[in-house]
Formats: sequence, C-alpha cells, structure tokens
Amino acid sequence: MMDEALNEFGEIVAGALADAIVERHVAYGELTVSVVREHIVQVLKFLRDDPRCQFSILIDICGADYPERPKRFDVVYHLLSPKQNQRIRIKTQTDENTPVPSVISIYPAANWFEREAFDFYGILFSGHPDLRRILTDYGFQGHPLRKDFPLTGYVEVRYDDEQKRVVYEPVKLDQEFRSFDFMSPWEGAHYILPGDEKAKTGENGKA
Repeated sequence: MMDEALNEFGEIVAGALADAIVERHVAYGELTVSVVREHIVQVLKFLRDDPRCQFSILIDICGADYPERPKRFDVVYHLLSPKQNQRIRIKTQTDENTPVPSVISIYPAANWFEREAFDFYGILFSGHPDLRRILTDYGFQGHPLRKDFPLTGYVEVRYDDEQKRVVYEPVKLDQEFRSFDFMSPWEGAHYILPGDEKAKTGENGKA
C-alpha cells in the first residue's frame, strides 16, 4: 500500500517534469528521484507547491562522496509532506567545480544545510548569499567528509602557554606498526595476549 502511494508520487513528478528526471525508484519503503542538476530548483518548487504533493518541509540536505566518478558528489534532499504523510528523497550529481543551484528561495532552511555541505564536502552552491564554512574551525584546510581526506587531518590545534594563544601545527601522529590477525574475540586467541602472561598459574604450571 505504501509502495503504491510512493510510486504514485513518482509518476506525478515524472509526468510533470519529464525533462528534469533522470531516474526514480522505490526501495525499502522510500521513494528516491534523481534529477538533472540544473533543474533542482524547478523540481523542489513543484514538490512544494503542487496540491498533489505539498512537500512543505525540508528535513535535510546532505552530501555523499564517490571519488571514482567524474561527478563525485551526490547532493541529497529529504522532504516531508505533512499533508500527504509522505517523505521523498531527491538526488542530483555534481563535481568539485560545478555549483548546484541554491534552493534557499524555495526552502529558507536550506541556508545552513548548503553551508554544511560546502564545509564538509566542498560542494558549491550558486546563488547562496553567504557560502562559507559553518562547523569547522577558522583556517581549516580541506573538507573532512571527502573520502580522500586523511583521518588525522592536516593540522592540529593546541594552546601554547608561552605564546598565550592557539597555534596550528602539522599533524604528528607517531605509532608503532600494528599487525592484525582478524581473529574472533569471542573464540579467543591461540596465543598469549599482552598482559595475560601476568596471570597466576596453578601448581601444574597452567592457568
């Protein structure tokens, strides 16, 4: 029953905006519609204003990184229609240099969501009134949710007592080489673990 309702929404969007739709599908009780980047404003405006849809609430805008693709980023919009009691996911693709049209004119709440996607992924949004970082620190280098961003980051921040200020330094993370045996912790290792050699032994020399 739910899948039928979601397929109906998909048909409504595809019928009204055929040139803007790349594909659509229902999976796990959720409707996902992929659209052409240049038509994202048109699609979201239709979903908000059409009386058959009325997706009046923007829940979130997020990114996803697929660095092996020419258009490495998915920009994902989650919408809610209280009137229809339905949700819909809209996706579009872009690369590192091509901006996605901002949807602030449709959903003012998109302002901070787009800034977050820019901050974490480096996704650009054309027409945004104040596209700058929102969660990372001043002077932060790179975009931390890209899959090619190092887990340690590029710089570390600390307070210097001598200089009486916060200083940025290159990351220095020295650690010994670790060899993983991938054994199950529930079955137990077939060798003495570090620390176990200190366990008390019985008269026969066994633990």
